[in-house]
Amino acid sequence: MLLAFPTPSNSALEIGPLTIHFYALCIITGVAVAIWLGDKRFRAVAPLGAHVVSEVAITAVPAGVIGGRLYHVISSPSAYFGNNGSPLDAFKIWQGGLGIWGAISIGLLGAYLRYRSLAKKFELPGFAVFADALAPGILLAQAIGRFGNWFNGELFGRPLDTWWALDVPARYRPNGYSQFESFHPTFLYEAIWCTAVAIALVVFSKNWKPGQVFAGYVFAYCVGRFFIELIRIDTANAIAGLRVNVWVSVIVALAALAYFARASKKQG
Repeated sequence: MLLAFPTPSNSALEIGPLTIHFYALCIITGVAVAIWLGDKRFRAVAPLGAHVVSEVAITAVPAGVIGGRLYHVISSPSAYFGNNGSPLDAFKIWQGGLGIWGAISIGLLGAYLRYRSLAKKFELPGFAVFADALAPGILLAQAIGRFGNWFNGELFGRPLDTWWALDVPARYRPNGYSQFESFHPTFLYEAIWCTAVAIALVVFSKNWKPGQVFAGYVFAYCVGRFFIELIRIDTANAIAGLRVNVWVSVIVALAALAYFARASKKQG
């Protein structure tokens, strides 16, 4: 497939004894962007909130990484505890595998606990306002992080023969797909979707009630993730013939939509 864009030949950069994994670099870059944008947005609504986002990030980011990894390992146990799996591989985060649902839920819990302690010292608005300020930045972090999957040669979709297809080397192709050369670049679809949703939230949410921006982020992301999951071909557990993440997308999207509607009725 001459028109397909390639999968990077290297997933890491070696400088002497130091190895820099591009997956980790993408995650770190995404976190930095999320903190920068979140801080800018939060200080716009809370003048006394300088440095609050970075303070919360010290707790929330590690919690999110741990939560994301736990979700991935629990939802794909055979890769680590199956016949050909290695439990120690569960600690190799640089090889990819951070479940967004675990990252957001545990990361949000860590953020809430840290924010609550800071709110007692300063005159800060409710946590819903803080979460709203973070939402667009989190989306951009997810978009940037997805390029780490590109460097790792993972999370692509069904075979595709067109100009935007992803050329995948034989060593990365799943069983049953060795005869195909190009596939749906699902990492790119998700990156574009997350970026578009982030921009839409910044532009159109100025008059929304507290909590609605974060709920809108969760709902919109789930909608995109639902369709992306339907074309992915990497190994995943399934329920009633559908990938677990398809079901999770539906359930979380409905919960976010319900919260969005409820928040719209709040005063202020």
